[in-house]
Amino acid sequence: MACMDLGIRGKAALVCAASKGLGKACAFSLAREGARVTIVARGAEALEAAAEEIRRATGSPVITVAADITSAAGRQAALAACPAPDILINNAGGPPPGDFREWGLEAWMAALTANMLTPIELIKATVDGMIERRFGRIVNITSSAVKAPIDILGLSNGARSGLTGFVAGLARKTVAYNVTINNLLPGAFETDRLRSTMKKAAEANGRSLEQVLDERRKAIPARRFGDPAEFGEACAFLCSAQAGYVTGQNWLLDGGAYPGTF
Repeated sequence: MACMDLGIRGKAALVCAASKGLGKACAFSLAREGARVTIVARGAEALEAAAEEIRRATGSPVITVAADITSAAGRQAALAACPAPDILINNAGGPPPGDFREWGLEAWMAALTANMLTPIELIKATVDGMIERRFGRIVNITSSAVKAPIDILGLSNGARSGLTGFVAGLARKTVAYNVTINNLLPGAFETDRLRSTMKKAAEANGRSLEQVLDERRKAIPARRFGDPAEFGEACAFLCSAQAGYVTGQNWLLDGGAYPGTF
């Protein structure tokens, strides 16, 4: 049986925070589909290792930019390496967990900069070019907490919800030009971020990390954590030619953990 051709071979893709975890998985899937991928992350060593892994597995060239995408200089460097992306994957590390009483204005501004304002700045810098070329796919990696807030992740809940509201309006303005904007909402995936969050919860309750991970796993109807590769494949589909009628959506990937009907 022939595989589906997603119609993105040769398209330029800019993937943020892609040295590991979900960002890396998205870059991998896009490269496998023939997109010309540029990946960005702060840590040069991990970034180069990820790029080499993707090159070896897919045969696709991968450009790397070691930069902090949440800074103006980092965004400038990324856009210099990939000046006219057809595909933009917005992603940044989530803010730390904790109690809202611990967070001052500085913590809130850092969260908003990373998880709301940086994606908006990158969209602003790239969307008009996509409109002119009559093709664009923007995917924001947010969180399942947008639909079901997680109490210790208040900074993330707030910042990512702000981005979601912004995208809801803009996505309806760009789709007429074959430019879609959607959000991918990961639940619990096997990533460093999951382990660090669960470690904090374990320490706060005087329990072992493995106990907390096991409880979290059992609470998911799928009875497992997600594989980042699954997430990457979902991202690639949203970036495909076939997904041109999907925009302004919040696609939840959580193994059934969210209990709502809508």
